[in-house]
Amino acid sequence: MAADRTLPRVVIAGLGGGSGKTIASMALLLAARESGVPTCAFKKGPDYIDAAWLSWASGNRARNLDSYLMGFDVAAVSFCSHATAEGLNVIEGNRGVFDGMDVAGTHSSAALAKTLHAPVLLVLDVTKVTRTAAVYVLGTQQLDPELNIAGVILNRVNGRRHEQIVRDVLASTCGIPVVGVVPKLEIADLVPERHLGLVTPDEHTAREELHAKLISEVVPRLDLPAILQIARSAPPLHREPSTCSALPSGSGIRIGYLHDAAFSFYYAENLEALERAGAELIPISSVSASGLPPNLSALYIGGGFPEVHAAAIAANRSLLASIRDAALGGMPIYAECGGLMLLANAVVWQGDRYLMAGVLPFETNVCSTAQGHGYTELCVDRENPFYPVGLIIRGHEFHYSKIELRGVDLPTACSVVRGTGAWQHRDGITSGNVFAAYTHVHALATPEWAEGVLNAARRFERTRQATPAAV
Repeated sequence: MAADRTLPRVVIAGLGGGSGKTIASMALLLAARESGVPTCAFKKGPDYIDAAWLSWASGNRARNLDSYLMGFDVAAVSFCSHATAEGLNVIEGNRGVFDGMDVAGTHSSAALAKTLHAPVLLVLDVTKVTRTAAVYVLGTQQLDPELNIAGVILNRVNGRRHEQIVRDVLASTCGIPVVGVVPKLEIADLVPERHLGLVTPDEHTAREELHAKLISEVVPRLDLPAILQIARSAPPLHREPSTCSALPSGSGIRIGYLHDAAFSFYYAENLEALERAGAELIPISSVSASGLPPNLSALYIGGGFPEVHAAAIAANRSLLASIRDAALGGMPIYAECGGLMLLANAVVWQGDRYLMAGVLPFETNVCSTAQGHGYTELCVDRENPFYPVGLIIRGHEFHYSKIELRGVDLPTACSVVRGTGAWQHRDGITSGNVFAAYTHVHALATPEWAEGVLNAARRFERTRQATPAAV
């Protein structure tokens, strides 16, 4: 990667959650692709589902840029490493444009945009407003004059007359062009929501209808030439390529990971770090695989929606028994959120109880409200199979489930400095070579994660070769 690259880019920001950023971002990516413009997509913040939809719209794997987890410099290097120099790079913000960790808006979409020297397209919900729309844009301009608000995309526009009035208001009061219009759409019908956000692309049965709707009703109302001109106005970025820390050799190591509609929450960088070390990754379906593949060195179970697919998972007793036997045999298993739920005795979901793998001595109950949501910070203060004692881990959690357990203490490896965690303000439940946490980690933010998985896998291989009958 050259240190100085011209990367056409825009940040799609809004005034709050639900403002229409994802629909606008997907439509823009589809518009560019329809015109033969190469696209890459990025999601600001710790988000699996929006990133999956951006991947669907762009035709390329979307990356997450999270300055809280990985720092601004690493986020910028990641962007430069994966962005296209030939087309359009779309970075979807999260929440409101200035919403960050504190009153100063630290780690906000605005802060990321300024780090990347990226012009911002502001998605503005104009439901039942005309001239008042200028207040939102003027306030955004004045709150941070250094932020380059280069254009506005109007959302939920009620007809041509409504559109024209708002266009004229913004042009006369803010000097900001309107570069796109999203009419009133039944978003819930296009991309249904549930307790953790949007339904994932893998589970959405009407992707073709969504594609057709965006192409017919939104794409023609985006001013793609104007947007491309704005994107190309971004200055070159000066970022040296990152020097990845040396990982233990993964040669000869086979790492399985559950990957299907129930378990889809994996950061690309996590899987790539293991592959870069030479490990072989083997995807496994939680509902159709009859058991773990032979000769695995470790198992990685990410997050997702195991509760939604609990009946099918519970019916696959052979795989669950295989996972339990592997855990009893000492195989390293790293589980995040949904993976924790699968390793439990059972999952209770909407009044029904579904038996799971029974590796960990508790049940999880899926509640009607979030039990943990936001960034986490963990301090590793006890011995465990994956992390060194003393390590500080920055991650995130978003779970509606909680552990149901009475009269028994759970061995855990981490104290929770920020966030909720899994049990009594702790996280990282351990049992033998099993580590299960509600906290998700990103390999660029926590390089010790990949190192820990590889080291644990290598130790297991040595044990297996020394005493194959016992293992």
